[in-house]
Amino acid sequence: MQPADSSTRATRVLNWLLQKLPAQYREKALDYLVLTRMDRPIGALLLLWPTWWALWLAAGDFPPWKPLVIFTLGVFAMRAAGCAINDYADRKLDPQVERTAGRPIASGRVTPREALIVFAALLAFAFVLVLFTNRLTIELSFAGAALAAIYPFTKRWTYLPQVVLGAAFGWSIPMAFAAVAGSVPPIGWLLFIGNILWSVIYDTEYAMVDREDDLKVGAKSTAILFGDADLPILGMLMGTFLLAMFFIGQRAVLGWPYWLGLLVAAGLFGYQHWLIRDRIRDACLAAFRHNNWLGLAVWIGIVLALAVK
Repeated sequence: MQPADSSTRATRVLNWLLQKLPAQYREKALDYLVLTRMDRPIGALLLLWPTWWALWLAAGDFPPWKPLVIFTLGVFAMRAAGCAINDYADRKLDPQVERTAGRPIASGRVTPREALIVFAALLAFAFVLVLFTNRLTIELSFAGAALAAIYPFTKRWTYLPQVVLGAAFGWSIPMAFAAVAGSVPPIGWLLFIGNILWSVIYDTEYAMVDREDDLKVGAKSTAILFGDADLPILGMLMGTFLLAMFFIGQRAVLGWPYWLGLLVAAGLFGYQHWLIRDRIRDACLAAFRHNNWLGLAVWIGIVLALAVK
């Protein structure tokens, strides 16, 4: 049994990669990969794009290979760790939600203890990567680890877990600036705030998929908080994110490719808003996934603007 929102293509790739393993190990390995959402790479990409935005802006051009490799590997490790601890935290809620009932812990294929071990191992791997940077980056990494561990539990006591997710997903931004530039300038914190706005947007779209189930089981989210005002509020958040990115372009003195990328991002936001207009589950999930292209568009704009600067 696979989670309802697994990517068919990613699942096929995982099965192909594991086909050489003995059958008894292949099934368990696949369960661990599904636990860490390797069957749904969209989450890692949504974490990767702002990290790359920060690396390129911090370097003012193509970043040094060492931090690029460290942070790219760290993105996948931390996202996987976050998913493991998220499923541990939601182990009693997931079986009651249609979309998540097939997750490894919810369906009994992975034990909560195993999930904690996977989380700890991935966190240790990410910390080893950070040790190859500098002192400020290492110090910042402790706050990032804390955010990753706290986020899954926030939906129990606040309607704003998406804000905590944005901080957890975006903490790689100040870390990237610290690793490349040795400090975190104002533009780094502005980009961090912009990423929180973007995370609230796409994770609210995601939460709209589960809104009815979350109401039944008592989970909280911005989708529930916004209620029937969700569409206008999301529109305002989209506009505020674009405004933050406008100021970033100004402060970094970026040229026309960046502004073209931002224009594409605005168009993609418009398409997302149109998709979710009737609040249909599949359409909301499609809008969430669509943010991958928005992150890519902004990154390409930054890269080209710095290249022609």
